[in-house]
Amino acid sequence: MASTVDEITIEYVDGGVTTVKQLDKVVLTKGAWATLMFEYQDWDKKKEVYGPVKYSIRRYQKKNNEYRPKSKFNISSKDQAKQIIDILTKWSAKEHTATEE
Repeated sequence: MASTVDEITIEYVDGGVTTVKQLDKVVLTKGAWATLMFEYQDWDKKKEVYGPVKYSIRRYQKKNNEYRPKSKFNISSKDQAKQIIDILTKWSAKEHTATEE
């Protein structure tokens, strides 16, 4: 387990093969709860190549000086990522008042 946010990774090696290859990582929040976003690829065992780029948003909780995974949301394709970006861009451009529910 990681004791700092910088040590957190989703890269995974099984039998000498990197089955989850981490391409990039961004720390969105730090503290007792940390939120990180990853760009990664899975190893396709049948084709013996890495698959398409995917993305994941993950939350970790620090307990007993170790960060432990608590939740994750995987974005399975660039198309899905673009849809999420478009929606968030639209929503964040709206002006809301405190009385709106």
